[in-house]
Amino acid sequence: MIDKNENTALLKKLDLVAYILSVVVIGLVIAMRPAERFDVNFDTSWLPGFNALANTFAGIFLLLALYFVKKKNIKAHRNMIFGAMVCSAFFLLSYVVYHFTTPETKYCKEGLIRTVYFIILISHIILAGLSLPFILLTFNRGITYSVEKHKKMTRWVYPIWLYVVFTGPTVYLMLKPCY
Repeated sequence: MIDKNENTALLKKLDLVAYILSVVVIGLVIAMRPAERFDVNFDTSWLPGFNALANTFAGIFLLLALYFVKKKNIKAHRNMIFGAMVCSAFFLLSYVVYHFTTPETKYCKEGLIRTVYFIILISHIILAGLSLPFILLTFNRGITYSVEKHKKMTRWVYPIWLYVVFTGPTVYLMLKPCY
């Protein structure tokens, strides 16, 4: 077992990585909006579907993580969280590649469904950006066995992350007819 001082030192290092990673990712997402698209020699049209799938699997892992922690199976809980993190990392890499290489798809429907789409999309984007550092910080508290801090953060970070991973595929399905 790691002693408490080593946990604190490790947590500080991991938190610094979380902050840096969050700034880099948010910076990339902001930069991709007005960015010139890069020409690539491969088809990227499959990436939105992959993104939706990665988010869906992240959501399933998150639901399983909750199930296992309630059953006090901490090892399985940890494995499910690692699964959710890996799926989210694959999503993020794929998302950045797609949006730096492909023109933005405009939503093509009219009426109430258009309003619903934009409410879901805007809430998804804002919560995804705001939650990223907190997801990473909560993860850090879990892997360093800072259990009470982990539990305290998880109570509000978890439902936001769950919302983000399931609204992502919802946005994809609503936008799919417009590709």
